[in-house]
Parts: sequence; C-alpha cells; structure tokens
Amino acid sequence: MSETPAGRPAADHVRIYEVGPRDGLQNEERPISLATKLRYLELLADAGLREIEATSFVAPSAIPQLSDADELMAALPRRAGVRYPVLVPNLRGMARAETAGVDAIAVFTAASDAFTTRNIGMTVDESLEAFTPVLARAGEHGWWRRGYVSTAFGCPYSGEVDPARVVAVAARLLELGVDEVCFGDTIGVAVPPQVRDLTARAVDARIPLERIAFHFHDTRGTALANVAAAMSSGIRTFDASTGGTGGCPYAPGAAGNLATEDLVYLLDAIGLEHGVDLDGVLVAARFIADALGKPLSTKVGQAGGWDPRTGQATGRDRGRE
Repeated sequence: MSETPAGRPAADHVRIYEVGPRDGLQNEERPISLATKLRYLELLADAGLREIEATSFVAPSAIPQLSDADELMAALPRRAGVRYPVLVPNLRGMARAETAGVDAIAVFTAASDAFTTRNIGMTVDESLEAFTPVLARAGEHGWWRRGYVSTAFGCPYSGEVDPARVVAVAARLLELGVDEVCFGDTIGVAVPPQVRDLTARAVDARIPLERIAFHFHDTRGTALANVAAAMSSGIRTFDASTGGTGGCPYAPGAAGNLATEDLVYLLDAIGLEHGVDLDGVLVAARFIADALGKPLSTKVGQAGGWDPRTGQATGRDRGRE
C-alpha cells in the first residue's frame, strides 16, 4: 500500500515526484498566468499526485516565469496528504519561503563545477556552503528537505562525470540534513548500466535506497529504460513532468523531462502501485500543453492508455477545458 509522502515506499510501491509546475515551466518563454498555474496544480492533485514541486524562490529576474512564487504559494489550496516542495537557492529565498507558508524545500547543486559555475555562479563546494544555513533553518522548522545532484551522468561543458564525485556530493547533502538526494541526468545521456553502477556505488557509500531518487531526461529516448534499470536496483522514487515539459536549457534539442504519463503507463503495465490515475494525468498534460500553445507530443499523450479487456485506447479525448 502507499504511504504518506514522508514515509518509506514499500517494495511494490513507486513514488512519482511531479516537477512540471517548477522544472517544466521555468524555461518557457510564453507567460503563464497565476490562475493557470493554480489550475494546473489542482489538476495534478486531482490525478492523485502527492508530491508536486510547485515553484522556485530564486530571484524573480533570474526566472521571470516563476516570479509569482510568493503569490502562488499564498493562493495555493493545500490538500491533506499532498506535499508542495519549492526550490530555495539561498537565505533570501528561504526568507520568502517562510513568509509564504512553505513546509518542504529542495536545493540544487551538481557534480560538475563547470555546470554549477555557469548555472548558479558557484563551484559545487561553494554551493554546498551556501545551502548549509538554508538546510539548517529548514530543519529547525521541521520541513522536508531534498537535494538535487545534477550532471550525475554527464556535463554539457566538461563531458564525463566521475560517479565517485556524484556519490560524494550526495553524501555531503545528506550530512547537511536532506531527507532525500535526487540524481539528475541533466542532459539526457545516461544508459541503464550507468544507472545501475551509480546506484550500487551509492549503496556502497551507505546511502539508503529509500533516500535516493532519480530525475531522468528523455533527450535521447532512454528515460524509461533508465527507470527500469533503477527499479531493478531497488530504487522506487522517480521525478516526472506532465507532458514531458522542461528539460535542460543547456542541452540543444533536449526532448524534456520524462513524461509523467509515460511513467504511469509503464508502472500500470508492470503492476506496481503508485496511486496516480493515468486519465487524470492526461487531463493535466493537455491542459498545460494548451496553455503553452504546444501540441502534446509525448508517447502516451498521443496514443493514450490501453485497456487490455477491450483492446481500445483510453484517455485520448479527455483534457480540454
């Protein structure tokens, strides 16, 4: 059975951590209204998603699309059993998060100095130093805390990344108090043997499997294969974005994040519990695709689900508001 978001998932239960409202929207140039974002968040919760990364408290000038983070969190109708983490980069963002009534945060670093320097203007060590007081203060509040380790499989500026460095950064984040570390395939270059290897190295470093998540990009079509590899190694928490929105702006031609609807279809077919309704996810995916003025191009978004009893596609005609 499913547990609360803070609980450890059972072996037959997969946690889906939805990143569409934050990672999916942050690099989109077309402005999305506050009302649209709130409706999107509502549809995601309607679909059964219980961890939804809502926004980011970075400087408004840095990510204009998410400059309404304060208003969004103040207006967001909270639901029992649903966690709405936000990205917090520094103490200024932390102060805003406190005022907005946040109770779960994520911090963002990488395994490559070249990437963090280009992305946030700091080396990896400097970013960890900056996050130390943020995570400590969140801990004083009793907030849930996540740490992202981006470029876990490759960097767009320096190429291959040593997996030992990836694990070392994750271990440091855990020392700083995060409840969970998330390894990110930022430019979508990972393949299954690398996923299994990184998981084994993390376990050898005494990082518990239940405190590991993976964030795969489908840039080169390997996201679901990587999910399967991670699951074979015991991982049960995966990030996904409805409609496959988002992805790394530093990866030309990136196809975006792993689509929530593609992940849900796979898990349904395998028979693993996850608590998310595929038709509901498709409603949310079509809603945000329409808001962005883009066609829904994900595999399951186009084909729909499938009912083995009738042989018919499902969910293809739902989602227009």
